Amino acid sequence: MKPNDMPLICLPLGLCDHDVATLIDFLYELTEALERHYTGELMRRNYPRQGNSTEDSPDVDPPF
Repeated sequence: MKPNDMPLICLPLGLCDHDVATLIDFLYELTEALERHYTGELMRRNYPRQGNSTEDSPDVDPPF
């Protein structure tokens, strides 16, 4: 087995219902914190200004 064959994260097995719910809540809170922190970057990627588009996003006007 090579280092690149290892999974990115190892999720614990055999968690009780309460612990699973706690883990899911933590992951949602982490995702929300990342979205708040990187809002500007996400907005630029999803709604680039005309003439300043990224390679994955078409030129569109922001909805606001």
